[in-house]
Amino acid sequence: MLNEEVTLRKLEILCSFVRTGSLAKTGEELQLSSVSIHKALHSLQSGLGCPLFVKEGRQLKPLPAALYLAEMSIDVLEDMERMFKKVKAKAGIESGQIRLGSMYSLTANIIPRIIMGTKIRRPNLDIDLHLGSNQELMKKLFEGAVDAVVLAIPTDKLADSVQVVPLFDDQLFFASSKNYKPQQGEIDLSEYQDEKFLTLQDGFATTTGFYDAFKLAGITPNVVMKVGDIFSLMNMVSGDLGKALLPGRVKALMGDAIVFTPLKSKYRLTQHIALMYLQANEFNPNILALAAEARMLHCNNI
Repeated sequence: MLNEEVTLRKLEILCSFVRTGSLAKTGEELQLSSVSIHKALHSLQSGLGCPLFVKEGRQLKPLPAALYLAEMSIDVLEDMERMFKKVKAKAGIESGQIRLGSMYSLTANIIPRIIMGTKIRRPNLDIDLHLGSNQELMKKLFEGAVDAVVLAIPTDKLADSVQVVPLFDDQLFFASSKNYKPQQGEIDLSEYQDEKFLTLQDGFATTTGFYDAFKLAGITPNVVMKVGDIFSLMNMVSGDLGKALLPGRVKALMGDAIVFTPLKSKYRLTQHIALMYLQANEFNPNILALAAEARMLHCNNI
């Protein structure tokens, strides 16, 4: 059975030494000192428990056992290299593709800018976009189904393994059709006990903010319908099927079909939009390009 002294690195050193024929040339090839190479070969011999080399003067000569081991190790090292490449590809590293998760509300402006900027940095990169709720996308991130996500930072404490690159802050507004424009400049949610409201399904950041705002108002909202994406929600609000609380980032998407009115300060909740990825992927060049673009957008005040 192999012990800890037999490693792939030492087999690599052995192959180089057998091929080059000297400690000095092996050192040049692997960027190691002759002393380090000699120690590695001696350790390999000790780990295997059989002689691999003999000294001829000041030279180290490989025995037939060492030549055979080097020959067999070439195939092993090539197999391991192929395996590592496949593992990295499965993790999205050294791959021409990245899987990016996003909330629906960010696809009209922020996501296209991030994608375009990232592709300028890495022209051959393909970006596969996954849309969903905050809850769904965070689950996919931890499961490895996506490589990074752009969404509202969850209100619960994030795991230490999650890296966060802030993008911008947003707030919820009282949204109504153009046929119903509130007279007041700021909305007091406590006065809307009997109003019909529409919202997104559970798991979305906007839904969480919706209920948190009404909790601050001390009332339970009259929710008549929940929908699966923010575009459907906006269409229903513009059709006067009910009121909603919508993030400011979607204002421009419906023109004047929806009226956005600020909430009173005591009901205002801030969404912190950010790029997030796992610390395990922080050296992935694709993730690094994505994070660099996110930082640039943040500095330019999205």
